[in-house]
Amino acid sequence: KIFQAVVSCVGHDGTIYIIPKSLEIELNKLMTEIQSNFKCLGLLESYCWKKGEACIVRGSDTMWYRGKVVELGGSALQVQYIDRGCIERIPQCHLYPTTSYTGIPPFCIPCQLYKTIPIGNFWQQDAVDCLQDLLTNEEVEIHVQELPDNPWGKLSIRLYFGGMSLSSFMAYKKYCVAEDCQDILKLVRFLLLGDVPVLTSYTLPPLPIPGDTFPVRVTHLVSPKEVYISLDPYKNVRMQSATEGDANCDSEVVSLDEALKWCNKSVESLPLLTHFQTETPCLVEYQDGLWYRGKLLSVEEFNPVKILVQFVDYGSFSVVPTDRLRQIPYHLLNYPVQAVRALLTGFKPASYDQNVERIPYSPEWSVEALWAMMECVEGKQLSASILALSPEVTISLYEDDENLVHMKLIEMGLADLDE
Repeated sequence: KIFQAVVSCVGHDGTIYIIPKSLEIELNKLMTEIQSNFKCLGLLESYCWKKGEACIVRGSDTMWYRGKVVELGGSALQVQYIDRGCIERIPQCHLYPTTSYTGIPPFCIPCQLYKTIPIGNFWQQDAVDCLQDLLTNEEVEIHVQELPDNPWGKLSIRLYFGGMSLSSFMAYKKYCVAEDCQDILKLVRFLLLGDVPVLTSYTLPPLPIPGDTFPVRVTHLVSPKEVYISLDPYKNVRMQSATEGDANCDSEVVSLDEALKWCNKSVESLPLLTHFQTETPCLVEYQDGLWYRGKLLSVEEFNPVKILVQFVDYGSFSVVPTDRLRQIPYHLLNYPVQAVRALLTGFKPASYDQNVERIPYSPEWSVEALWAMMECVEGKQLSASILALSPEVTISLYEDDENLVHMKLIEMGLADLDE
């Protein structure tokens, strides 16, 4: 059986507790009922607790949860949150004995990785820390392999995050030995370009039929006439058929955003980039500390070395040191770029006085025209129509009211009509 689940907790022994997505609504209903039925403090008078006794627990978020006493001792007891899996030492004043909900099975399922043996036959602390950082509160895909011998035992599973096998990832990090060698081979191909055929460039997405109008967002402006656009392939747009080798976003089980999110969690496992050939695909660290898909354009400085890169899903450029470049996981090359370079048609630069400040890399345009165009398109849902695909993608760009975007520049005297 294959299903989606959220990892609620990773225990200190490496047990992975999951809540199937199909049970989330039922769990939320139970939680709401518990909050409405228990509006008291914990049990303040003396009480003789027993190991295995059912209770409710006031968590650090002041919510009440179903619990079970797993260890006695002193003023605090070890209690397991039976719908989350985690075990904590809880003061007795935050507990209340009850049998109200004992007839409802726990919503979380304890799991172990199938045919995966931790180094030393138990999960070391650094491995548990890795599992907790990687999985807690994340949505994953579960492939059930073996049922436990008893109802309270651990389910043997294969777990996939962002399309990657957890067993293979932990084996790659040398935390365990995974018996399925095929999985390990897939991971090496998945994580690194290595010996697999290197794609010299990313693929472009299939583009709409010329003449059709389709929704776009402008993700980056190079000049008033040269832009990068992002189009939404799910908006009922008639697409040209992609070439046989191209990946299609519609067929991807895991979205690019999801794959990048998981990649950011394990980015330290990826080697730094060591070959700086033009157009080489890579991961680039942005100012927000996250890593995005990029490609190398040129070496800009030599002491220290700094590289001009382009973020391929946005179109923007940046000069970064080499320690902000890493080898890209192979599977991320299967997603087409999200930003397509396009030239706008129907207008040209206005004649300017020599004293007007111009764009250094595109001196036919004034800086004022660039700012004006930025105000017209930034953060707005626009529409476009492709006029030509070759030699370059050429489009007309429209506002919501179907007026051409560049008409505002013409009205301001910053551009002229180009017949």
